[in-house]
Amino acid sequence: MLSNKEIICPNNLLKIARDKGPAKAVIVNAGKKVAILSTKQAVEANLITPIFVGDKTLIKDIAKEINWDISKYEIIHEPIENNTAPIAAKLASEGKVEIIVKGHIHTDVLMKAVLKRDLNLIGKKRLSHIWHMTLQKDDKPFIITDGALNVLPKLETKMHILKNSIDFAKRIGISRPKVSVLSATEEVLDSMPSSKDAQELTKRAKAEGIEADVFGPLAFDNSVSEKAAQIKGIKNVVAGKTDILLVPNVEAGNGLVKMMIFFMGACAAGVVIGGKVPVVITSRADDTQARLASMAAAVVAL
Repeated sequence: MLSNKEIICPNNLLKIARDKGPAKAVIVNAGKKVAILSTKQAVEANLITPIFVGDKTLIKDIAKEINWDISKYEIIHEPIENNTAPIAAKLASEGKVEIIVKGHIHTDVLMKAVLKRDLNLIGKKRLSHIWHMTLQKDDKPFIITDGALNVLPKLETKMHILKNSIDFAKRIGISRPKVSVLSATEEVLDSMPSSKDAQELTKRAKAEGIEADVFGPLAFDNSVSEKAAQIKGIKNVVAGKTDILLVPNVEAGNGLVKMMIFFMGACAAGVVIGGKVPVVITSRADDTQARLASMAAAVVAL
């Protein structure tokens, strides 16, 4: 059942990022081959200008192994993994980099450094994570949020997640995004809190005049399949035509994305948005194409 399909970074995302780049990016704990190789690809695509943080000898050895001359790029020597995150966050705070890219470091360690109040990397918005999902080079993207950062978001946090994702969608050319607020049903049930949140988010989006079509609750099939929506008699502008899927909790989003990656060969470009700088959050299991796409998404989010 696992897919053998080659993961491919989408053209549209690369094009938009190229038009905005190159952006200064710090690679946090960069001493792994996959991190260096994906950074090389991002440089060759004119997306970023890197600063490496990590074990200097290891970084240079890996670059030499892949035949990449990195002599013109700054390397900040820090051999201890957990010490690399505060260095990267400080660079962002001082305006020396525009993007933070996770290398071989745990996400919680990196985000703990980014979230330090004295660095002023977060403002009035709540940080949230988006996944830009595609299957082919020229696919229409499908955005899933938040399946990586906010674990069990309350209603107010979901409003921030909603607004952040709409802003990103507009940056990739979706002028009026269609947002499905996911539940396990299209009915509002007291026994299913996610359905009640979805109903309230739909009301708030309309009341605030958000420039998007927001509707919920919708189950996954009704969100993505016009046929399923028609069979069930669901008629609204979002049903079956979703651009953004707002999930009720991190488990739902994370599971859905990983299913698309491993069963369908999807390219998942993941980035944390809503702060002073985008933060590229990739899994240590992600290949170079997903990492390249994630860096492209971060450049787009600037």
